[in-house]
Amino acid sequence: MSAKILSATRARQILSAAVKARVLVLGDVMLDHFIWGSVARISPEAPVPVLDFERESFMPGGAANVARNLTSLDVPAGVFGVVGDDVAARQLKKLLTAQKVACSGLITNSARHTSVKTRVVAHKQQVVRIDRETRDGLDAKPAAKLLRALKSKLKDADALIIGDYGKGVVTQPLLNEIKSLCRERGIWLSLDPKPVHHLDLSGLSLITPNRKETFELAALPDETRQGNPLADQNLMLAADSLLNELSPAVLLITLGELGMLLCQRGQKPFHIPTVAQEVFDVSGAGDTVIATFTVAITAGASPVEAAIFANHAAGIVVGKIGTATPSPDELLKSFGR
Repeated sequence: MSAKILSATRARQILSAAVKARVLVLGDVMLDHFIWGSVARISPEAPVPVLDFERESFMPGGAANVARNLTSLDVPAGVFGVVGDDVAARQLKKLLTAQKVACSGLITNSARHTSVKTRVVAHKQQVVRIDRETRDGLDAKPAAKLLRALKSKLKDADALIIGDYGKGVVTQPLLNEIKSLCRERGIWLSLDPKPVHHLDLSGLSLITPNRKETFELAALPDETRQGNPLADQNLMLAADSLLNELSPAVLLITLGELGMLLCQRGQKPFHIPTVAQEVFDVSGAGDTVIATFTVAITAGASPVEAAIFANHAAGIVVGKIGTATPSPDELLKSFGR
């Protein structure tokens, strides 16, 4: 079905137009740290596996990974957030600069720690994750500094993506200011929500919750699950609730192995089955979805085209290990299949 609606030729047109777009990203930036190794024995000290260390790697995570997904498609992108005055911040900026992400919008605050997520991986399986971070809400002074940095660049932007991962950067006063600025200037505003924050998410262009987040945002229990999302009455009820209460232009619900559900007020929901051939790691797949959907919209795609475009991009990254991004060639090859 998706191939009939978005051909490889149309995908190529979207990619060509996307390089002229200017997309900004604001939110909780992180450094993803991976420790890779193998396990052949159990520790004599405790019933835990012993990892034989092989290598380690570092990648931008959170909102920084959203920005990295944009530049991987040759889309100019800048990231805005708050980091600590620490080694992790310097490492993150170095990685972002190497990946052509403008990071002058990263505000240093010595009272906070740069978020670092360490994942220990053995034989392609994540064994444990260690988080080092500050989760307190952003104080007024750094929040004002962040908003000033954003305002200086927003006038040239086509779209803004907010990545809320519950680390305290995205606060209600900041979000209110951003919504007002984007409305005034006709800028597309996408947000990946964290329901635990209880923010007012009304009036956004796009929200991209997963299934669990959808039910949490709608304050409804997820009691039953159907193989066909369109036949899942509970899911339809939760989607309708969010469309009516929050009035986003587009609600895109990510459903893992069941693909995505595109919902718009006054239109029938549209289900896009996954195109993933293999799933190795879902880390950062949501970042890829919001980045590629937003970029497709700014490049002139319809919401249905943008959702299919994002679905192909997500299918690529879950087939890789670690926080990954799609390349233009990989995307075109995916549509060719």
